[in-house]
Amino acid sequence: MTKEEMVAKVAKEAKISKAAAGRAVNGAIDAIVKALKKGDRLILPGFGSFSVAKRKARTGRNPRTGQPIKIPAKKVAKFKAGAALSKSIQ
Repeated sequence: MTKEEMVAKVAKEAKISKAAAGRAVNGAIDAIVKALKKGDRLILPGFGSFSVAKRKARTGRNPRTGQPIKIPAKKVAKFKAGAALSKSIQ
């Protein structure tokens, strides 16, 4: 599903215009991004939780040459599905 398809689905379900649904979807995505940038955890009961995890620096290998390369530490976004979501897709 693309973002455009999601906006259309939200508009249909909520019985609002696509423009209003687009603003709502963009607002929700912006809120998630801002929370993760601050390092907060976002919990949506029944759906799941978003959090930020830190990956340590490590040594990897260039697959073409086999030479070792240094991979720097970084932060990554994580999502863990909630129980209700997990149940609904089985």
